[in-house]
Amino acid sequence: MPLHRWADMTWEEVRDARDGESVAILPVGAVEAHGPHLPIGTDVIIAEAMARAAAERLSDEGRTAFVLPPLWYTAAGFADNFPGTVAVRPDTVRDMVLQIATSLKEHEISTLAIANAHLDPMHLDSLRAAGRAAPAGGRIVFVDLTRRRVAERLTAEFRTGACHAGRFEGSIVRAETPDLYREEVARALPPNPASLSDAIREGHTTFETAGGPRAYFGWPAEATADEGRETVATLGRLLAEAVLAEEAA
Repeated sequence: MPLHRWADMTWEEVRDARDGESVAILPVGAVEAHGPHLPIGTDVIIAEAMARAAAERLSDEGRTAFVLPPLWYTAAGFADNFPGTVAVRPDTVRDMVLQIATSLKEHEISTLAIANAHLDPMHLDSLRAAGRAAPAGGRIVFVDLTRRRVAERLTAEFRTGACHAGRFEGSIVRAETPDLYREEVARALPPNPASLSDAIREGHTTFETAGGPRAYFGWPAEATADEGRETVATLGRLLAEAVLAEEAA
């Protein structure tokens, strides 16, 4: 089945493509600092790639999958001190996701899947809250990449917790938007093995105090497009599996 990009379709094409098992996938990310080598829109680049990969897998399973325009703005407290970061309150994101799900339900699309790789704790809380408040007769499916069983299927760097603007994210940007990847800058960056996930558990609330004064963690110089393509495929598989499991529940 074809991949349906919502914003490129006419309303009649949407009407005719939808069916009782249609899934709409919403890419969600932050506008925030990602080191000196990755664009501020990195999270949305990753989310859109994840959404596309999930839609392709769902289409292979006979589902009609729509990729919605992305939601660009969310909580990004860790990067607030860096120019370029634009953050909104978590409840704003929760309400926006709920309103999108409700609108889709009114147009006979009951499943909204969230493609997300932005791991700010406040942001994740907003997505969890939206999932718990899904409209009657509808569902909001969200894969939490911080869960151990999920993280174990991702890359070695991701599992260390030192994975903001490092090899994990840099590889995806390099694969998806190579013109936005500052290769010479990335190659010159030393590794920063400070675990952002450990810092969060310890109560830190900014990249600086967590050990990332230039807004990156991990091994940015090691990013490769091949790893990025493999990671996108895994992210898409995780989201598609979550949708199918939720439907079967």
